[in-house]
Amino acid sequence: MQEKMSSQVRELICINVDKVYDWIVKELTFELTPTGAIAFPTLPAGIDLTTASIQCRVVPDTSNPVVILSRENRQVTLAGRTVTLQQLTIRKNFIVTIVVKTANCMMFESAPFNVSRCEHVTLCAPKGTEVQVTYTDLDCFVCSTGTATADFPVGGTPTITFTNLSLNVTVCQSIQSTFPVTVEFLAEYCEPRADFHSACSPAVRPQKCGNIFPHHC
Repeated sequence: MQEKMSSQVRELICINVDKVYDWIVKELTFELTPTGAIAFPTLPAGIDLTTASIQCRVVPDTSNPVVILSRENRQVTLAGRTVTLQQLTIRKNFIVTIVVKTANCMMFESAPFNVSRCEHVTLCAPKGTEVQVTYTDLDCFVCSTGTATADFPVGGTPTITFTNLSLNVTVCQSIQSTFPVTVEFLAEYCEPRADFHSACSPAVRPQKCGNIFPHHC
C-alpha cells in the first residue's frame, strides 16, 4: 500500500466562518412614486419628451444595504413544540436610476437616488447576529409616467418632473442570520493539478522568391 504524502495526511485545523443561524427565501413587490424634479445631468436643451419611453434600474446600496431597526422575541409553535424566534424589522436600501429613451433612440440617465423599504422578518436571530440579504432577482419596471416636463435652470442641472410616475420593484431575496465563529475539523490539504504541457512551435521562416536576392552572377 502506497504511503500517503505528508500533504495528504488529515489534520485537525481551525478556520473562521460565518455560522448561519437561520435562512429563508421570500419574494417581495413594492411600488415607488418619486415626486418632484429628478436630476438628469446630460439632458440636452430643447429635447422632445412627448413620445419618450421611461425605464428604470434598481440595485442594492453597496455602502449600507440592510439595517436592523428592531429585534423582538416571538413564541412560535413548530412541529408541536414552542420555540423562541426573533421578529426583526429591517430596512433595505436601494439605488434607483431612471432612463429616458427618446423617439430617435437617444438615452439619458437620471442621477441615482436612494430609496428604502422596511419589512418584518421572523428568524432565529438572537442578539448579536447580523442579517445578510442576497438578491437572486431584483427588477424594476415602470407602471405609469403621466406627463414629463423638462426644466433647464440657468447654471443648474437639467431636471425632469413626472406628473404620475409609478415604479414597481420585484425582489427575490435570500435572507440569513449569521454570526462569525471559529470551527475545527479534520481535513486533507489540496494538491495542485498537473500543469498542461505544450511544446513551443518551431521557428518559421518565410519562403524565398527564387534567386532574386542576393544577386548571383
